[in-house]
Amino acid sequence: MFILLFPIDFFVVHFLFCNFASVMNQVKRWFIWLSRIHRCRGFGIQSPTDYAFVRYVVNEHWPYYAYDQFKDDDWMRRKLGKLYFRLANWKQPSVMLSDDYEKYWHAGCRKTRFEGVVETVELVRVDISDGFSVLDKCNEHSVLIVEGIYRDWQRWRQLVQDERVGVTFDLYYCGIVFFDKKRYKFYYVINF
Repeated sequence: MFILLFPIDFFVVHFLFCNFASVMNQVKRWFIWLSRIHRCRGFGIQSPTDYAFVRYVVNEHWPYYAYDQFKDDDWMRRKLGKLYFRLANWKQPSVMLSDDYEKYWHAGCRKTRFEGVVETVELVRVDISDGFSVLDKCNEHSVLIVEGIYRDWQRWRQLVQDERVGVTFDLYYCGIVFFDKKRYKFYYVINF
């Protein structure tokens, strides 16, 4: 009797564990969102430029023309991909480093060329471990997107405090860095 029940029990436990992990991910996402609710849609941002960026690029909720082609991806890739689409649409970069979000970047700006190595970056996405490697290629018109900022919080804080960095946005799932030194250095935590 034990031999007959073991496979059934194993599958039941496996099913419950998989559902539990999914539920816990949902709870974590909601907790993050609720803990940042007071930083939603640009509330409290005094700079008109930063407010417009948060309101109309980061947290834009209107459906764009290209969103239909992104339905096949999982929720996190789709969430970040839509952000990258809006960033490319806003920035209109001429050249970008190749990465695995290329279809989102290209949907946002058709004129963008993708290359393996560039001299100066206008808009680039890197992992937190590679954040410092592209700082020398950035100028006052560059925008750097750093993924995994909470995986290595100390490295992210070092990047934010770097003298070449200007305004930064913490979106929890990624960080956005601007290099315009004519503006005051500021660190925003945004509900994304």
